[in-house]
Amino acid sequence: MGDVIKNRYDFVFFFDVKDGNPNGDPDQLNLPRADAEDQHGLVTDVCIKRKIRNYVMLEKKLEPPFDIFIRQKQVLNRIIDGTQGETIQQRQNNLCERYFDIRTFGAVLSVGEKGAGTVRGPVQLTFSRSEDRIYQAEHSITRCAVTTEEDAKKQESREYATTFGRKSTIPYALYRMHGFISASDAIKTKFSEEDLKLLWKSLINAFEHDRAAARGEMSPVKLVIFKHLSHLGNALSGQLFKRVSITRKSDLPRKIEDYQIVVNKDSLPPGVTMQEWPEEDVY
Repeated sequence: MGDVIKNRYDFVFFFDVKDGNPNGDPDQLNLPRADAEDQHGLVTDVCIKRKIRNYVMLEKKLEPPFDIFIRQKQVLNRIIDGTQGETIQQRQNNLCERYFDIRTFGAVLSVGEKGAGTVRGPVQLTFSRSEDRIYQAEHSITRCAVTTEEDAKKQESREYATTFGRKSTIPYALYRMHGFISASDAIKTKFSEEDLKLLWKSLINAFEHDRAAARGEMSPVKLVIFKHLSHLGNALSGQLFKRVSITRKSDLPRKIEDYQIVVNKDSLPPGVTMQEWPEEDVY
């Protein structure tokens, strides 16, 4: 896996959605998630982590040390109890060595008969928030088939049987997410330089392999990475994030060109360097 990272990182990731639902809320009839107070769109950290996991599965084909712990049909207790190691720490080490997502995001492993405690991952993500209020458009849709024999009998008098449904989308929104990578926590999980490059690659390419009609067009827009010389950091993350600002160029944004993302590169704090994608290759 290579050397464990020795630097702290903070990053800003932008992505957009057009005519889609980037993250449905099951408590709100699967409408696009939104802040109840200001109606800005939200995408959970769990949603983005899922996309990263799915991309890693595609590229690495579940081969250790890039296996994925949280995935469909996985029986977690069976895996934890079957992991070798007499102590919790030994079992944690073995799980971190095999699974990319435990090494990266951490996991609650205190389940099953043996258990393996809790692993705090070095990579932490915030909710993604849209730059402007979102409009949740609802669309009625029909299907020229029915589900049950009972439904078919009810529509015998019609020339064509139909089933009605609904679909919710956002015409356009630009989302901003913040991320943090701790070199101190990376030591515990052995999160490596190779893992870091795979994380950047997954963030940028995940949407290309996660297409669905419900999600519309989702695309990565920009990734700004702040690298600290010190493992503890050379500046506060909040101060660095303020260097990345957005200006709206249209009263009704419908494409990325209706925004301008500005990155202040002048007089970076001592010990902090910066990379930008797509202007630079980050992996």
